[in-house]
Amino acid sequence: MSGIFGILGLQDNDTSYVSTIGQRLIFDAVNQYLTMVNEDMNTAMSVFVEGTTTNYKERYKLPGGGRLQQMGGQAKPGAVKGYGSWDVAYPLKDFGAMLAEDPVTMAYMTLPELQRHLDTVRIQAINTLRFEMLYALFNSRAGSYTSFVDPIWGTLQVQALANGDATVYPPVLGSESEATENLYLESGYAASGISDTNDPYVTIIDKLEGHFGSQTGGSNIVVFINNAQRALTEALTAFDGEIDNFVTPGMATDVPQRLAGVPGRILGRHLHGAWVVEWRWIPSGWALGVHLDAPAPLRRRIDMPGTNLPSELTLVNNSDLYPISEAIYRWRFGLAVGNRLNGVAFEFGTGGTYTEPTIYA
Repeated sequence: MSGIFGILGLQDNDTSYVSTIGQRLIFDAVNQYLTMVNEDMNTAMSVFVEGTTTNYKERYKLPGGGRLQQMGGQAKPGAVKGYGSWDVAYPLKDFGAMLAEDPVTMAYMTLPELQRHLDTVRIQAINTLRFEMLYALFNSRAGSYTSFVDPIWGTLQVQALANGDATVYPPVLGSESEATENLYLESGYAASGISDTNDPYVTIIDKLEGHFGSQTGGSNIVVFINNAQRALTEALTAFDGEIDNFVTPGMATDVPQRLAGVPGRILGRHLHGAWVVEWRWIPSGWALGVHLDAPAPLRRRIDMPGTNLPSELTLVNNSDLYPISEAIYRWRFGLAVGNRLNGVAFEFGTGGTYTEPTIYA
């Protein structure tokens, strides 16, 4: 990604003062830089987020199950309709950061110092986005809902992935009946017990394929793990490792096709039908599975059009003459589960029920 130097057409060792270049020019360059930051973040979250919405509530509607009714004589079949649906709601939060300096400090601020400030804001934005995504997925809300008080719409009931509540979902493969579902799972064994006998990937794959179908040759499922679970994963008989970028494989070596657009490091392919990706932001002792060919689990709520509130990370102009002197970076969004079936939060534990990672509890 080009930094502020490239946008301004300067060398990256240029120590010009911000005041010399001009705050208006710097303001425009910073927002151009933030546009690139937003593009990178949108690409990274596409695995988990199915677009944006201005709705504060939505109803997912799905087809029902069952069979056709047998008719005889003049008898008419009973009326049927697809009734599988669930209600979801989305929070909308206000995030920000600020740079405020006295006139002397601003007068001596150089471009490298400004770039370090921008890098700090970028890192904070990425950390915030990642936390909000993983919190929405790992927190099961333990059979209840999380309330979000919207200043306009009142209290909204934010949902988790399917968590064993009363919601009835379409039939899984091999069944004709709608049923409840729970996608917050506990392994029944510790992470140290991962083996060919205790293979968590089979369980995660079966859950997702049951809802979204399976295909010959494997599904486009990805399972994210912490690096602490890497060694035992790579020891599984059903695991086929990714080829090192710096090694040219021989004729008899399997070369997995690369998976693009996911955070973390691709370790390889589980032969039951899933990519395995090491992402160190997944808490040790947990895993997260997502089906990439189904609608992503989360939706991102933004403000209504016409409000002129920033739906992306933006440098807000508080002064036409000195827009950098009190620089406020603002980002308004909210993340919550929409597709409650596309995700498996998996805990390696023996407590009997799923427990959230402490940071997302």
